[in-house]
Amino acid sequence: MKRHAALQQLSREHHHALKLSRLARFASDSGHALAIAEAAEKIVETFAEALENHFQSEEKDLLPALAAVGAGELVARTLAEHAELRDLKRRLAEPDSELLARFATLLYDHVRFEEREVFETAQKLLYPEH
Repeated sequence: MKRHAALQQLSREHHHALKLSRLARFASDSGHALAIAEAAEKIVETFAEALENHFQSEEKDLLPALAAVGAGELVARTLAEHAELRDLKRRLAEPDSELLARFATLLYDHVRFEEREVFETAQKLLYPEH
């Protein structure tokens, strides 16, 4: 899917998020305490760069613009998922398989939701010339 220039960087950043989701999934599925601990540590260490900056960029620019054109439900879901992912990251200081699995699933589903619904809506409503 060709993205409008305003969405291209955000879309590229989703690749890093999917890699973190995959790391979390593999570690969770392994059931090995060391793999779980190492994956959680990597997620906590890279969260700011890989996810938090992305979330803040969306929350500063994209989401307010979408809310202003009537896409409030998409905005509300996006913000709720950002908040849950932040909470899960905080809780990964004491990781377990279930927590890591929830992080993996939510992050994967969140990226797919943004690509398929949020960004598609943004292209239609914010950048109709594209």
